[in-house]
Amino acid sequence: MRRLIVILLLMCMPWLVAAQINTDRVMMIGRNALYFEDYVLSIQYFNQVINAKPYLHEPYFYRGLAKLNLDDFNGAEQDCSEAIGKNPFVVNYYQVRGLARIRQGNYQGAVDDYVQALVYAPENVGVWHNLILCKIKQEKYAEAEADIKQLLSFSPRYIPAFLMHTEVLLKQKDTLQAEQSVEQALELDKYDDGVWATRAMLRLQQERYEEAESDLDQAIHLAPKGVGYYINRALARFHQNDLRGAMGDYDRALDIEPANVIGHYNRGLLRAQVGDDNRAIEDFDCVIMAEPDNMMAIFNRGILRDQTGNYRGAIEDYSAVIEEYPNFLYGYQQRAVARRKVGDRKGAEADEYVLLKADIDRRNRLLSGGQTGGEESEEEEQTNGKKKTRKRSERDVRNYGKIVVADNEEGTQKYKNEYRGRVQDRNVNVELEPMFVITYYKKESEVKRTIIFNETVEKLNQLGSLPHRILLTNQETALNQEQVQEHFTSVDELSSAIASTPQDPYIRFARALDFYLVQDLDNALEDLTKAILYDDCFMPAYFNRALIRCKQLEYERAIAASAEPVDEKGDGRMGLNPGKTIDYELVKYDLNKVIELAPDFDCAYYNRGNLFCLQNDYHAAMVDYNKAISLNPLFAEAYYNRGLTQIFLGNLQEGLSDLSKAGELGIYSVYNIIKRYTESKE
Repeated sequence: MRRLIVILLLMCMPWLVAAQINTDRVMMIGRNALYFEDYVLSIQYFNQVINAKPYLHEPYFYRGLAKLNLDDFNGAEQDCSEAIGKNPFVVNYYQVRGLARIRQGNYQGAVDDYVQALVYAPENVGVWHNLILCKIKQEKYAEAEADIKQLLSFSPRYIPAFLMHTEVLLKQKDTLQAEQSVEQALELDKYDDGVWATRAMLRLQQERYEEAESDLDQAIHLAPKGVGYYINRALARFHQNDLRGAMGDYDRALDIEPANVIGHYNRGLLRAQVGDDNRAIEDFDCVIMAEPDNMMAIFNRGILRDQTGNYRGAIEDYSAVIEEYPNFLYGYQQRAVARRKVGDRKGAEADEYVLLKADIDRRNRLLSGGQTGGEESEEEEQTNGKKKTRKRSERDVRNYGKIVVADNEEGTQKYKNEYRGRVQDRNVNVELEPMFVITYYKKESEVKRTIIFNETVEKLNQLGSLPHRILLTNQETALNQEQVQEHFTSVDELSSAIASTPQDPYIRFARALDFYLVQDLDNALEDLTKAILYDDCFMPAYFNRALIRCKQLEYERAIAASAEPVDEKGDGRMGLNPGKTIDYELVKYDLNKVIELAPDFDCAYYNRGNLFCLQNDYHAAMVDYNKAISLNPLFAEAYYNRGLTQIFLGNLQEGLSDLSKAGELGIYSVYNIIKRYTESKE
């Protein structure tokens, strides 16, 4: 009997070991990682919780959310289904599973999810929004209109509802009602770039190109990084024969999104029209690299290669197209000419024979009263003037010379996703540039800003006591799988080093960076505190500790402001530990200490200015931003935040001046804000 008990205990050991992890703590770290957009890392933490307690529903949901943001839609759907199976009363689970199903083309499945979600939250705007878009996709326009009416009954100023209504009306060819709907949206909010863009698309369809261009000017003012707006304005300008303006718009679109296929294709056509053949070839090369089976791009490149003397390259392109479209006679004609240029008389005669045979067949059909088979000359096809554009999805190779426009589906309203990136964090139009941190990585910016230099940080790099070169940034980036594993391994190695030399502040600081990068903020704080204990003049430790404490404040406030999803205790706070609340005074103490140790450190004043703004102490923030700018006159982020602070204090003109300077130094998003505040002043 005793032996049987021992055997049973041994069998249970793996479960006991798994359950020994602190699942509440691991869940908290996982949500930290998810909140700060470290999706790969967050999945690893949620896996640990699921392995230890597979009966919990929340870790499945959060793991599914991380997978959704990594475009693993099938995995996201499966995880949300697991969460729903364990707790079918949480609206968020249906919403995220609906999004995953949409991205897989399962619109009816998404509709089922949203209908169920509305049982528990009948006035959830996001659910109604996505439900309507699914019905538009299913071409259930009457149902979509009824749902829009229901949505507007309790949210009468919800702009996307009017835009969806416009879309429904356009699909039913009711342009008059569609225009009235978009005008209503414009009356409610003239600062919504989507409204201007929607009216522009309507006017493009009505061939009112000058008015469409004007509307897109407004959309671009409000959203200067909207690639689609430049593409559409180029189309409006093309129809007005403003080729230079159209080319400029494609240039801007491709500066923002270098891999945009429509931009490269259309710019290639325009470059070919003005004789810029070599650069046109470069554009078509980009299209073909992204879409190797794009025969129209290949044929255009063939023509351009022919014109630039690369006859063998042209023959290769023509042959690829002919193989795909053996009845494309113009391809044979072009290839025959190119083959003669390289001395391939036999090949040229073979192509000319195909053309001759096709011409004889056509004449015989005409004599017998039959049809010509629809094969008209390409010269005629390109110059008949009936239509200068084609849909992106069209595959008729004879339309190779037409400007490409997005398919209808590409220009529709986007599915509402309040979960992308930061859980329960609502995006705002105007927010401060974030604080700076000492770390190993930074997000690559489209615009080169001034590099922040600090002597203490540079000396730390020169010591070589850290595994990587550290830098100052406020544009952090998520880690990839290899980096995550590297820092977990580094934690283990540094832990061994700390065991032998526990009072070395540099090793503590190095491990704190590892913990910070894997979102284990509590352990990072503990290491930084011990580094300070062993060296109370170690400025980088104070600096990062202030930043981490502030991040914890941000996270706690975001979670506390949210009421769902509800945790096991039903308190709606998703596991927030009240005992871990961080005090603003602790953050301020650390920043004061940094300034005491490094009085010329501009980022310390900047970070403290941000802290004062969080406390709504704008006058104190102004003092710190002024100091940061006096130390670094090219500090773009400080100008930006000081500009916003001036506006919060009612000093509009001074604020706009600072924002303008920030834009000059590389923060282009300010121009949207400047326009809004300028017009509100008028």
